[in-house]
Amino acid sequence: KITAPVMGHFAIDDPFFPIGNVDILEAKLKDAGVNYIVHRYNATHAFANEVVPDPSLPVRYDPTAAATAWDRTIAFLSQHLNR
Repeated sequence: KITAPVMGHFAIDDPFFPIGNVDILEAKLKDAGVNYIVHRYNATHAFANEVVPDPSLPVRYDPTAAATAWDRTIAFLSQHLNR
């Protein structure tokens, strides 16, 4: 029953949310007629988090992917909230 546009940002190398799950999510959104856009980044889980609390975790900050995701998010919000 999603009626608002949806944007998702996902890391390709994410052990916590395998990228294959994004394909499943996309199929469900498409089947439900949801207006959505999904972006995949050649990055790891939490790629936009500048502070990794535990260096043993399989996460790494990726400033390029984070900046791209942020720019895309601002554009998406500007498009859908300024109507």
